[in-house]
Amino acid sequence: MPITLDPPTGVGIGSGSTGAATTGRWVVVLSDDVQSDESAMVATVGSIAGVSSVASSTDFAASAVDVAQVTQVPQGATVFAELGVAVVEANPGYVDTMRTTAVTDSRIIAIEPELVHYAIQDSLSADYLRGYRDAAANLYEHAAPAAAVTDAEAEQLRFADTADSTWGLIATKVLTSTRDGNGIKVAVLDTGFFLAHPDFIGRPINAQSFVAGETADDGHGHGTHCVGTSCGPAAPATRRRYGIASAADIYVGKVLNNQGSGTDLNILAGMSWAIRSGCKIISMSLSANVATVSAAYTAAGRRALRAGTLVVAAAGNNASRRFGNFGFVAVPANSPTIMAVAAVDANINIADFSARSNPIAGGSVDLAAPGVDVYSSWPMPQRYNTISGTSMATPHVAGIAALWSQATGDIGGALWSTVVRSTKRTRIPSIDAGAGLVLAPQQ
Repeated sequence: MPITLDPPTGVGIGSGSTGAATTGRWVVVLSDDVQSDESAMVATVGSIAGVSSVASSTDFAASAVDVAQVTQVPQGATVFAELGVAVVEANPGYVDTMRTTAVTDSRIIAIEPELVHYAIQDSLSADYLRGYRDAAANLYEHAAPAAAVTDAEAEQLRFADTADSTWGLIATKVLTSTRDGNGIKVAVLDTGFFLAHPDFIGRPINAQSFVAGETADDGHGHGTHCVGTSCGPAAPATRRRYGIASAADIYVGKVLNNQGSGTDLNILAGMSWAIRSGCKIISMSLSANVATVSAAYTAAGRRALRAGTLVVAAAGNNASRRFGNFGFVAVPANSPTIMAVAAVDANINIADFSARSNPIAGGSVDLAAPGVDVYSSWPMPQRYNTISGTSMATPHVAGIAALWSQATGDIGGALWSTVVRSTKRTRIPSIDAGAGLVLAPQQ
């Protein structure tokens, strides 16, 4: 059961956010010099006071860490070699010593409290969101200042699901793209996937659970929906297409449990596995409602990019714009090395719940994607569901990034640049939608 702590303060210790759900464990961020040598990483973590034993992700096949096994070890630690980050369960009596170590040991960049993250599906009803969308559009038409697009162009930015496709695929020009993601590995780190979904029969799916006591099968729905959007079939049985990278190699990492929550340990384990597996895109529709930038995810994102992997994450659903609350981009999306995705509706208005850029380094929204009334796959017997959130926008970007990687051969930082450079500027301010609406390649 997660507990709530007042995070420690001081040089070298991540400040976290008072009131954020934490676990009592700690995340240790190692320097680049140490990260280049796995034995040095293990030795560094092992030297931290209170640590009795250290496991490494490379001790497990494909770096798929057995979370149940490593969490059973008292005062144990797990090093994620691909990320240069470790999770430590230290005796509370050693916290002061850990603070000193973070300041004096050049091998350690930071030590942060381990956070609890949640699947960030918006709780508002589709009917309410449609009403808000229409009201916002009306206000814009009658009172908005000069926009980035003309009124004639704005009139064309109104989309709807058809019998053949979701509105999101139409708006992002997926249907006219010549690419399908073939040969690109895409990892979706979420609540897992409903592996017996009829639309995916015969499709190879590499699934791994990083949640103790649960299989990779999705008992929640959120992960199945995100996998469907990013990598669903080009011609599902229902005829309405909802998937983007229809020929991509699907990697499913269950990092959130069937109630929709997970810890840094779960998520870092999934990231490590995805990188070791050669995934070029990692999609994470999850968040801890913390504004402070995490040194751990900043380092993990940077090292992922260096390994040729683009990490895409949901900006967060903590806004209530109708009440004047614009929210903030939260962990992990607020890290400058992780691409933060905002949500727009079918009129290409920013979603009421979509978080605004933070006034801090790295806290900016990078781009936007469809995230309101998104139809996609769902566990049986329901089979499909229409839900909203920046969680739904994120797999749009992940799937389209796979199309761009296939089209250009770009990976890592080059792929980031290509995806952002290819967006369509909209009337939404960049503080809310970053560079603009993500678009699929047309060649």
